[in-house]
Amino acid sequence: MQNEDFFPTIITDLPRADIPIAGLDAYLLQGNNQQVVFMCFENEVEVPEHTHEAQWGVVLEGEIALTINGIMKIFRKGDTYVIPKNVPHSARIKARYKDVSLFNQKDRYKTRKEEP
Repeated sequence: MQNEDFFPTIITDLPRADIPIAGLDAYLLQGNNQQVVFMCFENEVEVPEHTHEAQWGVVLEGEIALTINGIMKIFRKGDTYVIPKNVPHSARIKARYKDVSLFNQKDRYKTRKEEP
């Protein structure tokens, strides 16, 4: 399913987030102190271990294997997850995965500069 068919225009009209992962479309909703990112992964992706401020997410389509603080769990459509602040985590994301993530950080991602 194409991203434009999955997310309504109210989402796809948002600015795109500048996240350097091949095959990822991400739409950024900026708050005063948090960011909400609507993500669509066309390819399977391995995200290496890293840390940041707290993150809450809900799986909209597909599957993600999250390893949070050394514990791996599989999340599928309808599941939610929480990654506490500064806790090491990594992910194996299946192709065509989609989610919404709330980051408790106002500057986790920047808006992608559109090419002229």
